[in-house]
Amino acid sequence: MSKKKYAVIGHPIGHTMSPFIHKRLFELSGISAEYGVLDISPEELDARYADTLRALDGYNITIPHKQNIIPLLDDIDSKAKLYGSVNTVFNKDGRAKGFTTDPDGFLKALEYADIPLSGRVVILGCGGAARTMAYEAVLAGANLEFAVRELSLPKAKKLVYEIKTKLGKDNVGCLSVDELSGDITTLINATPVGMSPKVDFQPIKDTQLSKCENVFDAIYNPLETRLIQKAKANGSNSEGGMSMLVWQAVVAHRHWDGSTYDAADIEQLCADAYEELKKR
Repeated sequence: MSKKKYAVIGHPIGHTMSPFIHKRLFELSGISAEYGVLDISPEELDARYADTLRALDGYNITIPHKQNIIPLLDDIDSKAKLYGSVNTVFNKDGRAKGFTTDPDGFLKALEYADIPLSGRVVILGCGGAARTMAYEAVLAGANLEFAVRELSLPKAKKLVYEIKTKLGKDNVGCLSVDELSGDITTLINATPVGMSPKVDFQPIKDTQLSKCENVFDAIYNPLETRLIQKAKANGSNSEGGMSMLVWQAVVAHRHWDGSTYDAADIEQLCADAYEELKKR
């Protein structure tokens, strides 16, 4: 029986962790498969979709194709429709179906770390990652606030309006990060502040961080940002972004082949992925 063929597509895509993570997941599930990297520019997407992507069993998608792939597919699932974004495609019986594993990967990472999406949830930032997390927090019934820089307040207000309109819910608002105060059930960092190589920075003040019961940082390089280190020193329940990266891949395999994994194997994969990242 021939090996199944998978890949990740994007542009540029030189430093992706996807092959390392997905190859390990295929090994854990006992599935014989190849997993490659395809650098496809926006101008090439239509042609490469017809001559290359259709021939794969499945593939992952990163910037800048998460929206532009949608018109080429035969179907997308409900979450992908809600977010207008696809990062995983499964080709089966001549049909291509798109999924987004970002929200489920985020939820699994929180579940694994025992971090709740309830009470007062504050998301730092209002970009693409923050948008996904915010929808899930509002759907979960949390009282959500975006905390952003002053210059990002108009963008945050627009996102608040979008969420309220799409979901018909009012449990979401925004404020300047300088005005952030009071007790916070769960703080989520969806900004790049603290990412390698600028590891000596953090997105909020120590006095604000001390009021956080739980802290999740979407950054996975370094494994523990300054924000996470200080949160742990405060006694907060904390988790970095590597688990979300790995769980997103786990969810992709669930769509492709129905595989399930032991939590201990995923924990080890998170640690090994970080060691691989350090080598690079």
